[in-house]
Amino acid sequence: MVSELLYFGTAKPLGVVSAQEWEQFLNEVVTPKFPQGFTSWPAAGQWRSSSGAVVRENSFVLNVVHAEEPVAEAAMNEILASYKRKFQQEAVLRVRSAACTSL
Repeated sequence: MVSELLYFGTAKPLGVVSAQEWEQFLNEVVTPKFPQGFTSWPAAGQWRSSSGAVVRENSFVLNVVHAEEPVAEAAMNEILASYKRKFQQEAVLRVRSAACTSL
């Protein structure tokens, strides 16, 4: 299994991604790709933009645990691309690690 953490910044050119917009994104984009489940939570962090500026902003973290397979990889890439496009984001941080799971 693979555990993925995705860090989605909330600053956008005309405001911030609201909790309602985030919920809509989860319902319309993430849930159809990973209906078996995921976890998300709000966070605060910072990163260095391509201009070199340090950006501090609120964010949302998404954790998805899934089998290591091409369909899941494609789904993760689609989630990242969709968020960047929809909310005009420069980047979404993706941290991928092996996971041992049990139910």
